[in-house]
Amino acid sequence: MKAAIYSSYGGPDVISVSEMPRPAIKDGEVLVQVHASTVSTGDWRMLTMKTGDPVLAIIARMMFGLTKPRHPVLGSAFSGRVVAVGNGVTRFRMGDAVMGFAPHGAHAEYLAINENKAIVQKPAGVSDEDAAAMPFGALCALVFLRDFAGVKPGQKVLVTGASGGVGVFGVQIAKYLGADVTAVASSQNADLVRKLGADKVIDYKQTDFTRGSARYDLVFDTAGVTDFASVKPVLTENGQFIPLEFGIREMRQAMFSGKSGKRIKIGVNGDKREDLETLAGLMQRGALSAVIDSRYGLEDIARAYERVGTRHKRGAVIVSIASHLALPRAAA
Repeated sequence: MKAAIYSSYGGPDVISVSEMPRPAIKDGEVLVQVHASTVSTGDWRMLTMKTGDPVLAIIARMMFGLTKPRHPVLGSAFSGRVVAVGNGVTRFRMGDAVMGFAPHGAHAEYLAINENKAIVQKPAGVSDEDAAAMPFGALCALVFLRDFAGVKPGQKVLVTGASGGVGVFGVQIAKYLGADVTAVASSQNADLVRKLGADKVIDYKQTDFTRGSARYDLVFDTAGVTDFASVKPVLTENGQFIPLEFGIREMRQAMFSGKSGKRIKIGVNGDKREDLETLAGLMQRGALSAVIDSRYGLEDIARAYERVGTRHKRGAVIVSIASHLALPRAAA
């Protein structure tokens, strides 16, 4: 099979599309023929090891490979179809259309994944591109807003980076949870975020929301553009600041932030199957929409990483991978 691989950390130039063996599935696993994937900010960080914090960079290398990547195939979010099932698999059958989120390996024509991990049936009528666009950003937004922040109807929520890969879902999910949503985005993306459900839009090029008179129950920073000290003045008495990107400073602040008053919370979503099923249901009902920035073929995946590296993408960067392939004859 063809796969996007890297043998060292660096920029898009270290990626090559090469032939490698198709994954062999174990008991409880399914083999997915990947039709579409995304290049997310998380994938870009795995490639570059740019975490924004030197201590976290060391921790990341210890987890994923100190001097070189432990897993050579890039990619996490995917959609496709099941082409082989291992012993004991009960949730899927040959030919099922699926979508999911894997720790690695999605930038390849085939992916092996345990049936109990973050893989679910793709909603009927949803394209492979839209399905692949959802897992990374929507899982983050759902867990951060529903679980970490506990957003309730009527609360005032501000989302920075509202047109980005996580932000577009942050706006939609905050609105679904009943919040009054303010989106921070450029003027050219104002119509987009309003369409997604934003009640108000702040053009960050013209206005600094941290100096405004409005107060928010939650500031969800999806783009790493502010900090706790700057946000505190615009939080309500028990308002929360939840940054998607954080370092040692934010970890210390969260430790001493307390359970009431103005506070900062940090966390990492666990990419659970149950959460992905919730999102698939929202997508099926039309309550959640994908936003696609650009599309690339697997052979042009380095360009996709370059686009993500600009940090100015609008929604998801899609990689079309194996939609043209025929169903394999063997399950090996």
